[in-house]
Amino acid sequence: MHLERLHEWNLTPVEAIALQKELAPRVVRDGDPGDVRLVAAADLAFVDRRWPRQPTRGRAAVVLMRYPELDVIEEQVVEGDVNFPYVPGLLSFREAPLLAQALERLEGAPDLLLIDGHGYAHPRRFGIASHLGLMADLPTIGCAKSRLCGDNAEPGPRRGAKAELRLGDEVIGAVLRTREGVKPIYVSVGHKIGLEAAVRWALRLAPRFRLPEPIREADALSKKRRA
Repeated sequence: MHLERLHEWNLTPVEAIALQKELAPRVVRDGDPGDVRLVAAADLAFVDRRWPRQPTRGRAAVVLMRYPELDVIEEQVVEGDVNFPYVPGLLSFREAPLLAQALERLEGAPDLLLIDGHGYAHPRRFGIASHLGLMADLPTIGCAKSRLCGDNAEPGPRRGAKAELRLGDEVIGAVLRTREGVKPIYVSVGHKIGLEAAVRWALRLAPRFRLPEPIREADALSKKRRA
């Protein structure tokens, strides 16, 4: 799988913020992938935390699944040093270098990409899902477990209930209940997909649990346990 090299990763936080502002207008926030047969997801776990000393060690995992069967047909794992410090809003500069390496090892060609993190639901509208989506030039959805910014009402209790995630007057994402009686997830556009389509796909890919199955499998692989 080919990813475009948009920039160097050896940046300061100030330079990273400036780059986010520069790249954000390139994100496409409409579309709905049609004939989806292969879905990929990526996640990263820290395997050797040496905070506050840097670097620490990370394990990036990517899974490729058939849709609608949702069975895993390919896995890729890359371990390496994580050199960028923890800075809220700059997650992609900390995790994306290893995730990009794992994605580039995929032999299959996904039609849709899911990232454990935010996309447009970001202070500068360029979270990790948008960053990797732009590099991969694929329809990409950000699915996060917690809110980074904005405000929202609580969605209804039933599966499929949703509420707008707003920052000021702008809708930046959706809060989606994927399972009754379980906390919702935060869905946002990564790249080349509209928000309503992103919500529909997130729900389709989460038939049993809170998180979409591809992200659950990538999370399990990054932690060396099966979902």
